[in-house]
Amino acid sequence: MIQKDKAGEIKTGEGLQEDALEAFIKENIPDLQGSIEIKQFPGGHSNLTYLLTFGDQEMVMRRPPFGSKVKSAHDMGREYRVLNALAPVFPYAPKPLLYTEDTSVIGCPFFIMERLTGIILRGEIPKNMPLSEDQAKTLCRNVIKAQYELHSIDYKKIGLENFGRPKGYIKRQVEGWSKRYEGSKTPDAPDCDNITKWLANHMPPDSDRPGVIHGDYKFDNILLDADNPTKIIGIFDWEMATIGDPIADLTYTLIFWPERDDTSTAALGSMPPILSQAASREDLIGLYEELSGCRIENLSFYYSFNLFRLGVILQQIYYRHYQGITKDQRFGAFKMAVQMLMEGAHKIIDRSP
Repeated sequence: MIQKDKAGEIKTGEGLQEDALEAFIKENIPDLQGSIEIKQFPGGHSNLTYLLTFGDQEMVMRRPPFGSKVKSAHDMGREYRVLNALAPVFPYAPKPLLYTEDTSVIGCPFFIMERLTGIILRGEIPKNMPLSEDQAKTLCRNVIKAQYELHSIDYKKIGLENFGRPKGYIKRQVEGWSKRYEGSKTPDAPDCDNITKWLANHMPPDSDRPGVIHGDYKFDNILLDADNPTKIIGIFDWEMATIGDPIADLTYTLIFWPERDDTSTAALGSMPPILSQAASREDLIGLYEELSGCRIENLSFYYSFNLFRLGVILQQIYYRHYQGITKDQRFGAFKMAVQMLMEGAHKIIDRSP
């Protein structure tokens, strides 16, 4: 029996007001039977995800993390909106069911979506899920194919024409993440001034093919079919989705594919070895170029930017731990992860033409 992604006990300090939540959901979603049962999914480091059960009906709830400084990164309405637009045209987007900004229910905005069941890979392939080399290669290719499918959607046709601003996207990203790093620095955070200056001076032009980008597309946000682990059946965690540069999205995904002598990938730790051996970054870049008909350039910028960006995301989470806002002990280890990611960005910059 292959173990599927499971919800369990609610973490200390992350409980919900069950009575108010049950009353609100039953008022807005008809035909629910029984009392609410709430469990929490253990994965993820940002928005919190809960399993809600009424009798034999299951659904998933998303809410912002407790004590976050960055409200714009945890916009429940934004995540609900992109799923609502994508669900009819993109087969991997979970169907959203309910959204509210009424903070009287649980103290913050939240949304509810359908429950999809399958396998999420975190670090290692389960022992009871055999995956051959050919299957591993097929899965890697399917990950990139699904991402290209997302990028290819006509976002204006599905009502997302104002969901993001593709013009000036990279410039805003570089400036925004640089400011966020300064705003979340702790005394033990590495100095990244030379990274931010290099990025500001080496920005590629705006994409001539902007599209819907996920922003955090990697294996632990991808749901696989338990009966066919090469098949993707769901993509989660859309909190960072926008309209932007597809190559920035692709290269973020590819920094999770380890390369020889690249110690920064050790900080990421979510790539099962058989997958990293089945396809290289170069292989997957070639696949995306084949699908899109476009040559991908400026890889030094994109890879160093994405290592820096991920470092900032982890630094923001570590900041909450450092300040004692969150008690999740996983976040203490992010101090070293941030250092390794920033060192990886430095190395790419030093090797760049």
